[in-house]
Amino acid sequence: MVTMPKPDAAVLARREAIVKALRAIVPGEGVIASEREMKPYESDGLTAYRQMPMVVVLPSTTGQVSAVLKYCHDNGIKVVPRGAGTSLSGGALPLGDGVLLGMAKFNRIHSIDYANRVAVVGPGVTNLAVSTAVAHAGFYYAPDPSSQIACTIGGNVAENSGGVHCLKYGMTTNNVLGCELVLINGEILRFGGKHLDSAGYDLLGIITGSEGLLGVVTEITVRLLKKPETARAVLVGFYSSEDAGECVSKIIGAGIIPGGMEMMDKPAIHAVEEFVHAGYPLDVEALLIVELDGPGAEVNHLIERIDRIAKQCRATSCKVSNSEEERLLFWAGRKAAFPAVGRISPDYYCMDGTIPRAKLPLVLARMREMSAKYELGVANVFHAGDGNLHPLILYDANKPGELERCEAFGAEILRLCVEVGGVLTGEHGVGVEKRDLMPVMFTEEDLKQQQRLKCAFDDKGLLNPGKVFPTLHRCAELGRMHVHHGQTAFPDLPRF
Repeated sequence: MVTMPKPDAAVLARREAIVKALRAIVPGEGVIASEREMKPYESDGLTAYRQMPMVVVLPSTTGQVSAVLKYCHDNGIKVVPRGAGTSLSGGALPLGDGVLLGMAKFNRIHSIDYANRVAVVGPGVTNLAVSTAVAHAGFYYAPDPSSQIACTIGGNVAENSGGVHCLKYGMTTNNVLGCELVLINGEILRFGGKHLDSAGYDLLGIITGSEGLLGVVTEITVRLLKKPETARAVLVGFYSSEDAGECVSKIIGAGIIPGGMEMMDKPAIHAVEEFVHAGYPLDVEALLIVELDGPGAEVNHLIERIDRIAKQCRATSCKVSNSEEERLLFWAGRKAAFPAVGRISPDYYCMDGTIPRAKLPLVLARMREMSAKYELGVANVFHAGDGNLHPLILYDANKPGELERCEAFGAEILRLCVEVGGVLTGEHGVGVEKRDLMPVMFTEEDLKQQQRLKCAFDDKGLLNPGKVFPTLHRCAELGRMHVHHGQTAFPDLPRF
C-alpha cells in the first residue's frame, strides 16, 4: 500500500488564508473549497487529464472578478478562468496551486439592439441561447459550434470558436464587436463597442482566441445577423473520401461560398445515422453536407451548380432538403457526431487541425496509413469548406498503451497539418494538448514574441500558466511591457 505524503503545514495554512480572503470578496456559496464539491471542476472536455484545483471561485459581478484578480496578483496566486468546461484542448484544466475562476454566473443577456444588430451578453450565456433569444425577430448569432447547447460565449471568445457556418459567416472573432476585460491586476478595460470597427491596434482581435492568458472577459457585444430568406441543405455521397475532397475544392474554386460545408467519412456516417436517423446514405465512403442560403432563386441556382460539380467528381447520390424540418435533421446528424461516435468506442480523442482545402485528399490518405500504423480506428468529421479537421481517434483507456498510442497518432496528424501548409488548431485552441507541438509551427523567436504580448497584459505570468507555451520565460527575460488603463508604457506607440 502506498502512503500519500501529508500536505505541508505551511501549504495548508496558506490555502486556508486564501480561501478566507476569497470568501470575503465573494460571500455565500461563491467559494468552493471541499474536495467533493470541487470534483466537477477537475477536468474539461479533454478528459484524459485531471487535476483538482486549490479552490474554486464563482463570482457574479465584474467588481468581484476585479477584486479576486487583484488579490491573486498582489499575492502571487495563479488563476485559471473557466467557462462551461467544454474545452477540447485542456484550456480550462485547473492547477493544484491555483484558483479556478468559474464564470457560469455571468449568464444574462443584458440588452438586444436590433437597430444596430447587436446583443450585449455575459460570458456565461450559452451560444445557442443568443440565437434563441432573437429568433422571434428573425435574427440569429452565426458561430455555431457542435457544443452550442452547452458552450458559452466567453469560452467561444477564449478559443475563437467556429462551427458549421463559419465558412461564410466567420469565426467568433468576426462576430464579436466589443468586450469588457479585467486584467490580472484588477483593472477593468473596454475594447470596441456597438460600432463595426475601432481605431488603433486591434486589441479585441488579440483577446479573441487568447485562451485565458491575457485577462478575464466579463461582458461581450456580439453581432446579430438577419436570417436568410431561404436555406436548403444538400447531402452528397461519394465512394471515396478523395472524390469528396476534390468536390469541396471545386465548389470553392467555382466561386460558390456555401453557408456551411461539412464532410464525414464512413465510420462517422454509420455512427450518426444509427444515433439520429437523419436519412444519411450508408453505402458511401464519404458524405458532404452543403448548405446554400439567400434569396430563393439564388439558392435554387446554386443547388443546380453544385449538383453538376458533384457529378463531375463522381458523386453517387445527391439529396436536397425539401423542408426546414428536413434541413435541420440533416444538420442534427452532423452536430451529434461526437456523442454518436461515443456510442461505438469506449473512448475517443477529438483532434483539431486546419489544412489548405486542396490538401484534403492527401491528408485523408495519410491518416488511413497512420490508422493502420497505430492500430487504432478513426472517424472523421470536417468543417470541409475551411479545411478544419476533427478526426476522432478511437481507443480504450482501459487497455494498456492505447492512450499513449492515441496521443502519438494525434500528434502525427497535427504535424502533418503543418507539413502541408496548415496550422495546429482551427478552433479548439492549443491549451495543454498542443502546447509541446508549438515549436513545430513557430520558431523560438516567434514564441518569445508571443510571450512578450502576454507579459504586456500579465506581468507576473499568473493567468492560465502552463498553457500554450512549451517553455515559459519570465517577463524580465523578454523585456517587460505592460498595459495600463488600456495603454502601453511606451509614449511613442499609439494610444487607445
